[in-house]
Amino acid sequence: MGFYVRKSLKAGPFRFNLSQSGVGVSVGVPGFRVGSGPRGNYVSLGAGGLHYRSAVGAGGPLPPSPPAPIQSWAPQSVQLEDITGAAVTELVPTGPGELVRELNDASSRLPVAWPATIALFLLGLITMPWGLIVWGLAVPVCWWLFLWDKARRSAVVFYDVNDQAASWYDALVTTATDLRASQRLWRLSESGQVQTAYQHKINAGASHIVTRQDLTVQLGGPRWLVTNVAIPALELKSLGIYFLPDRILVRDGKKFSDVSYQYLSAHFNTTRFIESGPVPSDAQQVDRTWRYVNAKGGPDKRFKDNRVIPVMLYGETQLRSSTGLRWDIQASSVQRLHAFTDAILAGKALDRSV
Repeated sequence: MGFYVRKSLKAGPFRFNLSQSGVGVSVGVPGFRVGSGPRGNYVSLGAGGLHYRSAVGAGGPLPPSPPAPIQSWAPQSVQLEDITGAAVTELVPTGPGELVRELNDASSRLPVAWPATIALFLLGLITMPWGLIVWGLAVPVCWWLFLWDKARRSAVVFYDVNDQAASWYDALVTTATDLRASQRLWRLSESGQVQTAYQHKINAGASHIVTRQDLTVQLGGPRWLVTNVAIPALELKSLGIYFLPDRILVRDGKKFSDVSYQYLSAHFNTTRFIESGPVPSDAQQVDRTWRYVNAKGGPDKRFKDNRVIPVMLYGETQLRSSTGLRWDIQASSVQRLHAFTDAILAGKALDRSV
């Protein structure tokens, strides 16, 4: 399948190998390695392997969006509420195994290689001409410390995905790759309802106001995770959600939690959006409005600089979990986000029972 990368992984001086008997590990340098195993994290998903409980609860699309559009510029006199859900530290892990604990441990460990390198460099300077010997001895020591840092600050997991689960995950990776081609992608962070006629007039006739942040789609996990599959990811600064074969990882900085697909709901809808910024070329314009509107929705002619603003049709997906996860994702490409959401929902239908 397209998502499957390799059967050998490296984490510092350690090499992990996947075989029919499990995961083996070896350590050493080229030409000399010592092995043991099996050990490490191993997840089998599919017929004959480890299964998880089937999905429970409703999914599917939301009712059609109301005709009144929304917009993203800084609101005037509209009170906004945070809509980003629970913090990562408040999410109780629901996935199997010890991956979340290992990731939190790995990300919290301080590096030792760089401080040691700087200390040995300074020691060499103050002990010249003997410092040349210090530097010569420091090279292999520092090289090994960098490898050791990589190993102790990594969580290694092998995925063996087959049969129906493999087809589903390949589709998820494919639709995530397509979503990367969407010209604009956002996460909604705040929302507020327009309450008065005055607020309606000065906010281009919007029914409610949102603020957005640019979102990126990646095909890789957080830097502390070493794995053998491509991982669809949505990242925003220090935040991220990562779609693994058996769970969804949630990250805030160096803190991790997870949500099992069993507890996830994904709802897709389309929304009319008053676009105050650059207009994405892959989005459809469905209407227009004005910066200031009158009571009937037309232009308020009392304002000379009352420019025309396009109303665009965007795709919107709501990711929710009973544990508090909440990500509202908006994309300029309706079709690409719809396909990605459908792929997520297909994962809920897999048999994950033990």
